[in-house]
Amino acid sequence: MPSYVITEKCDGCKGQDKTACMYICPNDLMVLDKDKMKAFNRAPDMCWECMCCVKICPQQAMDVRGYADFVPLGASVVPLRGSEDIMWTIKFRNGVVKRFKFPIRTTAEGSAVPSGGFAEHDDINSAALANEPECIGIGALPTIK
Repeated sequence: MPSYVITEKCDGCKGQDKTACMYICPNDLMVLDKDKMKAFNRAPDMCWECMCCVKICPQQAMDVRGYADFVPLGASVVPLRGSEDIMWTIKFRNGVVKRFKFPIRTTAEGSAVPSGGFAEHDDINSAALANEPECIGIGALPTIK
């Protein structure tokens, strides 16, 4: 089910030009209504249900209706993002609540090396993927003779 905004909680990220959900949505679906200062999903049928917007929202104003096999009727799944981890709160139909904490970073913010320390791959016409063959631990890729 697509993401939706809980309008009572949404503050439009306090009037910034781009809200957190607009920034993170991989399909550019989130939009800020400048009159109401509330975000909304402009094309729910195109939503990937990736929950990126739900995880990043500082006000917890985003939600995704879960599928019955994942979140049965009466249950809920709520993420709360911190600076170092995400706390998932799972409420089961019988009222049992469980919380799981997962780290979101393994390196300090801004310290990740995009190439992973391997040489940059410049040949756009090459059949090799970025950083191949070095990243898979071989000197050269096999060729067809």
